[in-house]
Parts: sequence; C-alpha cells; structure tokens
Amino acid sequence: MMHLYNTLTGKKEEFTPSEPGRVRMYVCGPTTYNYIHLGNARPLVVFDTLRRYLEYRNYEVVYVQNFTDIDDKVINRAREEGVPALNLAERYIREFFNDADALNVKRATFYPRVSQHIGDIIAAIQELMRRGFAYEVGGDVYFEVEKFPAYGRLSKRSLGEMRAGARIEINAAKRNPLDFALWKAAGIDEPAWESPWGPGRPGWHIECSTMALKYLGPGFDIHGGGADLIFPHHENEIAQAEAMTGSTFARYWLHNGFITVNQDKMSKSKGNFFLVRDIISRFRPLAVRLFLLATHYRSPIDFDDAGLTAAEKGLERLENTRRLLNETRGRFAGMGSVELNSRDKTLLERMEELRREFLEAMEDDFNTARALAALYELAREINVYLGGTTPPNPLAVDRAAVVYEELGGEVMGLFGSDRRQGDEKFLEGLMEIILDIRQEARRRKDWATADAIRDRLKELGITIEDTPHGPRWRKS
Repeated sequence: MMHLYNTLTGKKEEFTPSEPGRVRMYVCGPTTYNYIHLGNARPLVVFDTLRRYLEYRNYEVVYVQNFTDIDDKVINRAREEGVPALNLAERYIREFFNDADALNVKRATFYPRVSQHIGDIIAAIQELMRRGFAYEVGGDVYFEVEKFPAYGRLSKRSLGEMRAGARIEINAAKRNPLDFALWKAAGIDEPAWESPWGPGRPGWHIECSTMALKYLGPGFDIHGGGADLIFPHHENEIAQAEAMTGSTFARYWLHNGFITVNQDKMSKSKGNFFLVRDIISRFRPLAVRLFLLATHYRSPIDFDDAGLTAAEKGLERLENTRRLLNETRGRFAGMGSVELNSRDKTLLERMEELRREFLEAMEDDFNTARALAALYELAREINVYLGGTTPPNPLAVDRAAVVYEELGGEVMGLFGSDRRQGDEKFLEGLMEIILDIRQEARRRKDWATADAIRDRLKELGITIEDTPHGPRWRKS
C-alpha cells in the first residue's frame, strides 16, 4: 500500500483515492513569460513520474496542469517585447512543450489556460462574494482572510505570524493586509475582460482553484507543486475553494524540494537559474530527468555539472543493459521455449527481489532514489547473466527484458524519446557496420586490423567485448 507525505497533515499517510481505481491530480504549471528553468522542470518530472507509477499500478489518472497566461510578469515581458500578452504566452507555451517533450514528460489530460476560463473565474468570485468571503473596492475584489478560520493550515502559520512576517502588498483599500486579490481592475494598456466590477483580469490564486474544481471537482486526490508555492499560493487556493464549496478542496498535498546552486535557492530574482534548453544543449535530456529523480522528491538538489555528468554515465549504464537485452532477445526470435536451469532461475528470482525493492521504494513516499538503486542493481545482475559462459535462456531473457523496460522505461521514463535519439540510432547503425568489418577481419585471422579497430574505438570511449555469443559494444 502506497504512503505519501501530506504537507497538509505533516506526516506520511496511506494513499487511498476517493474513487477506486481512479486518481485525480492537479499540478501547478508555469507562468508563460519565459522558457522553463531547472526549478520548473523538477515538479514536471517528479509528478510525471508519480503519474507514470500510478498508471503502472493500474490506476486511471486524470492529470491537470494549468498555464498562467495572464499575469503581471507576462504583461511586463510583452511590453518589453512590444507584442500582445497572449501572443507572448502562446509562444512560450509552445516552447514549454518542446522542453517537456525532451524530458519525456507525458502530456497531461487537460492543460487549462487562465485566458480561456475568465467566465468560470468571474462566476467563482461572484460565489465567494455571495457567501460573504470577498468584497469589492474600486473595481478590485479581495478575499477576506479572517472570514476563513482554517487559513494557515497548510503552511502551519497563524494569522498573527503572517501579519508580522509576510511581505504584504500595501493597499489602504484592503480591510486586512493579508487579504489577497481575486480580481484586479484594468490598468493602462493591460489585457482586460468585462466583469460585474468593471474591466479587469483575475488575480493569480483564483485561477488554480477555479480550474482544478472545474476539471476535477472538490475532494480530488493529489495537488502537487514546488515547496515555494505552499505559501501564499496553495494556502490561498485552499481558502478560496473551500470557502466557495464548503467541502475539502484536495486530499493530499505534495511538494517537491528546492533546487539550489552552491546551497543557495535557485530563482530568477537571484539570477542563478538555468534554462532547461541551455542544459539539454550540453547534456542529454534523459540524463537531466535521471538527475532530477536521483534525489528524493522532498529533498533539495544542489545543481552542478558534476551531478549531470554522473547522471549521463548512469543513464549510459542503464541503456547499455537495455541494448544488450534487446540484442540477445533478437537472436532468440522465433525460438521455442527452453527449460530453465538453476542459473536462469537464480536470475529470475533475483529480478523479482529487486522488482519488489523498486516497488517498496516507490510505495514509501515515492522514493525514486531508492528505486533507482534497485534498477541499477538489476542492470548489474542482467549484465553478469548475459556475460556468462553459459548461453542465456530465451525465456529468462524475455522476462528480464519486460521487467527492465517496465521499471526503467514505463515508470521512470528513462528509455523514452530523447532529442539526441537520432544520434543514438546513427551510432547503433554505425557500430553494427564496424563490428561486421571487425568480425570479417577476425575470420581472415587479420588480428592486427581487428585489434586496431578495437583500440581506436576505445580511444573514442567505446568498449568492444568479444563473448562466446558474438561481439558487444558499450560506451565506456
């Protein structure tokens, strides 16, 4: 049974969906005024992997991720570039998908945008006003925090602490400095929509409450995002949604840890953020995915090139095992079943042990770091088995290939599309030709040529292994 750490309760809880066999998830998406950076990529990869795991466990997952395409940042950037705000947002939404696809992030079930849900947001604000939780001042509408007694439950803060310590926008029109905007009156040359309070646009927090309720309904299962969103964004989402509906908004709140640079939190304001597209121009996208999963999702990750270089090497180890499995499997195509011997059975027993370790890690608060350790160990066991002097058993190879693909590909997403996949396919084809030439040299007993090919490839970082079953190659 899966247990997840619920930020709302501050403890691990048994995860039980509200509907048997179905999980409803909402994950906060980007504000579309720039390319996504590594801090944006972490929740993308983390919650994509959680979704993959739930699907692997045979849940139907309804996954919603929003785009904030109307916001102060979008408007200011559009002014700088001299383009309409929605045009700018559309451009960066397209670029978001380019980067997310490179990281092998599956498409969400729904991608709602603020600009496409203005009517829903206005209706939500009207309902909050009708219930006495919101008030209008000069075309602005605010949520009245003191009317919601549970405010601060998620972030574990009292109203007094928030008044004393939070950075609150100064506005004499507000009844309380903590009150936050649901609707903003239109400024000069800003995008605006007609509303009962005059032309304007939504505040940031109301969009997620409205769209999550529209697509998932109250009491949905998982709300995810970065730890930086706990306060005020997620705190405000809860207040709005539960004041509006009188029922639980989301049941489990999951938050990934920060990415730091030299132990300092990565952020645009500090200028120490790294765009995903810049990183994947230097490192393989799937290695970046592996880097983000190699640490428990709630722990911070310190970013550096050494970590990404290590992830690339780790990915190559996993891919070399996959390639070896598939090559061996291909040689057995069309063969009938062969009785398993003790060596074959030992591999399959060990494989099941490691599969259980992988699943236990994922069930224990989604511990991808421990799960990856089991996957690496499985790769090692497979390599030892395939490299033995006794011919492998087709049935054992087939079973190992299926399990390895499920854990490394289906769940972790490490064997999916890669922007450099074309390079990999080219390399595989080229190596096939080179090995054929080398084998022909060996058949002619031209050992000097065969050895020269092997040595030159080793200088390029490719190791050739001559086995009883034929030559194999791997990246060193």
